[in-house]
Amino acid sequence: MAQTLQHKLRAPGFTQRYHIERLVYFETFRYVNNAIARETEIKGWRREKKVALIAANNPTWEDLAAEWGKPAAMRKADSSG
Repeated sequence: MAQTLQHKLRAPGFTQRYHIERLVYFETFRYVNNAIARETEIKGWRREKKVALIAANNPTWEDLAAEWGKPAAMRKADSSG
């Protein structure tokens, strides 16, 4: 999540240079070595295959991290029930 917030703040480097500011796809892993292996696999794909992966999971290319880093709204618990 920290890296995503850096992208949103346009940290200097790749994200600033190429105007990367939306998270349109992500996967979660229990073990970091599995995440690294998957990232390496996807990086080896052609752009068309990456686009197809995103479109299959997020067809409207919504920013999946749009609300990340914003204060959470506190709600009163519903005690009925």
